[in-house]
Amino acid sequence: MERLIKGGRIGCTGKSIRYRRFLLDYPAYEANNIWEDTVIRGDKQFIVETSASAIARCVLMTTDPGDLVIDPTCGSGTTAYVGEQWGRRWITIDTSRVALALARARIMGARYPYYLLGDSREGQLKEAEVTRTESSQAPTRGNIRHGFVCERVPHITLKSIANNVEIDVIWDRFQETLEPLREQINEALKQKWQEWEIPREADDDWSTSAKEFHAEWWEQRIARQQEIDASIAAKADFEYLYDKPYEDKSKVRVAGPFTVESVSPHRVMAVDENDELIDPLATSQKDQTDGDEDDFVTMILENLKSAGVQQAHKEDRITFTSIKGWPGDRYICAEATYTEGEDETAEKKRAGIFIGPEFGTVTREDLVAAARESGDAGFDVLISCAFNYEAHASEFSRLGRIPVLKARMNADLHMADDLKNTGKGNLFVIFGEPDIDITEAENDRIQVKINGVDVFHPNTGEVRSDGADGIACWFIDTDYNEESFFVRHAYFLGANDPYKSLKTTLKTEINEEAWESLNSDTSRPFAKPRGGRIAVKVINHLGDEVMKVFRV
Repeated sequence: MERLIKGGRIGCTGKSIRYRRFLLDYPAYEANNIWEDTVIRGDKQFIVETSASAIARCVLMTTDPGDLVIDPTCGSGTTAYVGEQWGRRWITIDTSRVALALARARIMGARYPYYLLGDSREGQLKEAEVTRTESSQAPTRGNIRHGFVCERVPHITLKSIANNVEIDVIWDRFQETLEPLREQINEALKQKWQEWEIPREADDDWSTSAKEFHAEWWEQRIARQQEIDASIAAKADFEYLYDKPYEDKSKVRVAGPFTVESVSPHRVMAVDENDELIDPLATSQKDQTDGDEDDFVTMILENLKSAGVQQAHKEDRITFTSIKGWPGDRYICAEATYTEGEDETAEKKRAGIFIGPEFGTVTREDLVAAARESGDAGFDVLISCAFNYEAHASEFSRLGRIPVLKARMNADLHMADDLKNTGKGNLFVIFGEPDIDITEAENDRIQVKINGVDVFHPNTGEVRSDGADGIACWFIDTDYNEESFFVRHAYFLGANDPYKSLKTTLKTEINEEAWESLNSDTSRPFAKPRGGRIAVKVINHLGDEVMKVFRV
């Protein structure tokens, strides 16, 4: 009871003694099952984008820092974004390259708060400050699995106050100052006031010395109550607020290392230092019926007619005026027409269409035979449509007078029976092999320079290097292990800079020289690989990727 009195938790109503309870004694309550605070109140970046606050609540309710979160439907990458923010490992999956490109740019351009780790010296000091205890001297290793130092809310009860011996210590310490001041006030005013009788405001007719004693007494009295209240809150039972960890405002945190991988060879072509295809897709379903093959070809031609063939720039899109079947010997299955040149000088051109297997790889021999067949039929150009090309096929671009355009088909075409053919989207994309130089640098190091990729210009009929403008970003694995591609160098070209928003956010907190090195077609010097191989991955503005391995 004495501690309740000292803590200011006893009051009177008439002749009844009452317990004084404050709103902040129970400042937080459990959330119910209606999450009205998680609604998206802004423009969505993706058609099925989920509120980050809803995903964060689910992640915080079910996982701890360092746990693994998996989202099999990536979408705009909200789960990966939330997992990165809250220190969870994450895997996210999608069949659409648009979703993956959007998620990659979102994560790479994000800025996250830096939370105090429980397994850090700063975290130990903060924990001691919050709990009003001595700081732990245990060695720290920065292990995120120990969690963050989080805010907590007390559950203050009569029992917790009555058992708090620190209240006596605080009371006795302040009494050494308050009691002499009370006696001086009584002496100056000829009173016999007890502590609870001292008025809050001084009268105007009091002497100057009495007013000074009174002001100092109340200053100490308020300080004592504040310290006792803090002790009551610290020593009471409490709940952790796992969504409110303490931040270190002096640090800026960006996304940690992550990889974007694919098991779909029709989206990413990789060749080794011998120009051999890495892990080619084995030809399967060889027992496919002729009827199934005809359905596949018909579906591809229908989509090709409505979608056309896209290249790095919108103005280099090939739009067909007609596509009709062609009774070829073996390879050419259709004849397509398009116009080459501007309005008055436009000339109609004929293209032979070669469609690769639904579950297989197009070889160089296939393209040579198809190009020869196109030449015999009098076509102006050969357009090959396939999910995947072998390494040597990617280097074949012309047979005599016949240019050979290799269009990669989008994975969405595998779902053509379920998707409406709108003619929108980049279903057929031509992305040539990048032109790369490896040069010697100082201190026995090397540099990589990317010169561009090959692009066919339908207005002129020429195939020429497009320069580095057709590249959105390119990465280097400076010591490729022939199993996984690790981004050790990253560079961003053209207008689609995923770091733009981050650069705006960081403002003056960036190193300008380091920043400028990211927007370059020449890499920073690096040591020669211990394994003897490097790998270079190039991505265009449409999200298409090509990787090539070089022996150094």
